[in-house]
Amino acid sequence: MAHAFIADRVVTPQGTRRAAVLLEDGPAGAAGIIRAVCEVSELPAGGHAVDFGSNALLPGLVDSHVHINEPGRTEWEGFATATRAAAAGGYTTLVDMPLNCLPETTTVAALEAKREAAAGQCLVDWAAWGGAVADNQAHLLPLARAGVAGFKCFLIYPGCDGFTMIGREQLQRALPAIAESGLPLLVHAELAGPIDAATATLRDADWRKHATYLASRPDEAELEAIRLMIDLCRQFRFRLHIVHLSTALALPQLRAARAEGLPITVETCPHYLHFAAEEIADGATLLKCAPPIRGRENREALWQGLREGVIDLVATDHSPCPPAMKRMEEGRFDLAWGGIAGLSVALPALWTDAVQRGFALDDIARWMSAAPAALAGLDAQAGALEAGREANFAVFDPEAEFAVTSDKLHFRHRISPYVGEALRGVVQATYLRGEPVYRAGDFVSRARGRELKLC
Repeated sequence: MAHAFIADRVVTPQGTRRAAVLLEDGPAGAAGIIRAVCEVSELPAGGHAVDFGSNALLPGLVDSHVHINEPGRTEWEGFATATRAAAAGGYTTLVDMPLNCLPETTTVAALEAKREAAAGQCLVDWAAWGGAVADNQAHLLPLARAGVAGFKCFLIYPGCDGFTMIGREQLQRALPAIAESGLPLLVHAELAGPIDAATATLRDADWRKHATYLASRPDEAELEAIRLMIDLCRQFRFRLHIVHLSTALALPQLRAARAEGLPITVETCPHYLHFAAEEIADGATLLKCAPPIRGRENREALWQGLREGVIDLVATDHSPCPPAMKRMEEGRFDLAWGGIAGLSVALPALWTDAVQRGFALDDIARWMSAAPAALAGLDAQAGALEAGREANFAVFDPEAEFAVTSDKLHFRHRISPYVGEALRGVVQATYLRGEPVYRAGDFVSRARGRELKLC
């Protein structure tokens, strides 16, 4: 019997229209593979169809920047809670960052420990980034052969001692292997020099003010780091991906590097597109992240970067921690953990701001599904509603409005700067391989998520 899903707005690579997503014939729609996206009138007679009416069907979102933190720091976040939050947010695939877990994912043995920790816990699919650190050059190709999606490095101290930052000379030793692998290198692009110089002038400043923290992480820290990485990309011709771009001042050099033909992609995050430095209250450490949230004018320039395609995708950088680490009672930005939790509400947060600027659901699908899937090499399975891919999708009401409350967060510690925000767009349901994992506020499936490996 044919299985199909119908909606007035099915978002496909060819545009948005009323259509039916038809699954392959066989039990459970042949394990949830899409046979065709077709006109409703073309559905086979006698099949079973679910009609979602005026809602939109978005391809299942892919978040290529998530800190799950398990094993080792499951009290921060874990596979069970992160994938619940993902399902509630319309995500069907997460790609986990290699730091904040113990052991860090810098060897094949650590990758296997992560796989063991994830087994049987995941409501949605996941993949792993490997780490490129100061001294693991010999482990990079084995990690690639073991199935990581690519590598992540920090050019500055990342906040965790076990994941060491990497300098230019160490990068030059690592990049031949990374280039050989064909996998991307994701770079936290800040250099310490400008930050150390700025911080030295702020010893007597009021660290309850976000303006002080912002002054301590100047644009130049990102600009210098991105210049370094562009030079190395030109030399070694590896796939370079700049994570969580916060300064729009980098857009001209990124635009020029791409025009030169260098294989560079760029992401930004919902919090850089939603919040503005001028609006952050004293002591509001839930909004501390690195790089920092910058001003309104910068925010609008990032939106323009998305419009022009210089910025390819939007990823959450979901980086939760236990509430005590946010130091909310003291409200000191220099002492608080830097990371923003927002996985379950990233889609409505982005949509709220995008629709005000004239963007459409097709843009959301590109930024939050197709482009991150391509970055992680998962686009044969995920990232679009089209024949041959898995039937992963979110049922989304673009017109519904709601206020964020803690019960809508679903990750381990239900604290977030989005609580209290009035947002537009509600995820009604999330389907993984044709079966619901989240529907109408409830999680209705067993843990069917699996690891997606590149080999």
